[in-house]
Parts: sequence; structure tokens; C-alpha cells
Amino acid sequence: MSRTRTALALGMAAAGALSLASVTASAAPLPVAGSTTVTPAGHAFKATLSGKATLKAGSVTVTCTVSVATGAVPAAPGNQNAAGPVSSPISPPTYSSCTSSMPGVTPTVTTSGAWTVSMQDGAPITATMTVPAGGLVVKTTGLASCTVTAAPTAAANVGGTWANGAPPSLTFTNASVPVKVTGGFGCPTSATASTFNAVYLVTDTTDPAQQITVGP
Repeated sequence: MSRTRTALALGMAAAGALSLASVTASAAPLPVAGSTTVTPAGHAFKATLSGKATLKAGSVTVTCTVSVATGAVPAAPGNQNAAGPVSSPISPPTYSSCTSSMPGVTPTVTTSGAWTVSMQDGAPITATMTVPAGGLVVKTTGLASCTVTAAPTAAANVGGTWANGAPPSLTFTNASVPVKVTGGFGCPTSATASTFNAVYLVTDTTDPAQQITVGP
């Protein structure tokens, strides 16, 4: 083969390879969420706080030692999603035995609305708790009268992780929650976000011998 033909052949091969690479790159699929299955389907569950839950807004931290929420795994086939998370409605979590980092201040936490928790299988398994608009309100009395409203204008997603086990656990570590703070002296009115920390242990209340499990 002549040098001209050899050069032409190499040039065509290189062009073909470049074209193939371009097509392959442009056709590369976008990443999608993997499949998720939560079992046992249809079973009710109870999430109970382990240790303490803290909500920090500005320089003020509210700590609660009692918190409970209930819910249920969707019935089949709703407990499976081939390309994303499985969502379950839960009761608004209750919070009690709460204290404030501000001396002479007593907090009260109330919750309301339609709360949900979504599980996405992976490494780690991720959990997203959705707080409805205005669904959590902290009011303080005593030396400072403040009102902290979580998700003040729209529903907010609070990210956490799930760990299968006996019992399984749902953990929130420095999860960000939008807030609005109103009140007078001593209230962190400039705060627009808070951090939430809590660990919940989850039990199957339909059949206590079984465990709520998240998998592919």
C-alpha cells in the first residue's frame, strides 16, 4: 500500500474512532436511582428516639429526649420501586421532655400535617423525611419568648440514613432544616436554617418478631 493510501486509511480510522467516541459520549445514559424494596409489605412500624434529638437555630439548641412516630410500609406492590425510593406516610413525630440551651427558657414542640419518610436502597441506604409547611413549631417561654417554625413557606426534605438491623435505625446527622424565627430579646431571629440530629430505632408493630428491611 502506498504512503498516501496508508495515511488516508489511518486518517479514516481515526475519524471513525472519534465519531464513535462522540456518539458513545453523547448517548451515555444519565444516572438513575436504583431499585428499592421495603419489607414486610403492609406492616405497621413505630420509630422511637434513641438518646436525644437536637434542633439548633443560631446559638440556641433545643434538646428533646422523647420522640415517637408511627407509620406503615406500603402494601404490595407499592412497597417496591424499580427506579427510585419507596415512600411511607408517618404520623407527625411527637417531642417531649425538651430543654433549651438558654437558661430560664422552656421549649414546647408541636407538630402537624402530612409527614412522610422515603427510603432509597444504596450504600448507604438513604432516608428522606419530608416536613410539611409549618409542620414543626418550637415555642419558648420564660426569659425569652420565641417561635421557631420549620419549613416556614413550603415542605422541606430532611436527609438521613437507614441501617438494616435488629432493630433497624434511622439516623439524621446535622441535617439542614429551613426555619423562621420570631420573637424578642434572646431569640435567634436572623437564623434561616437549623441543624437536626436524632437516631430512631424502628420496630415492626404488626409482627414484632420481624424487622423492617430496605433492599434492592
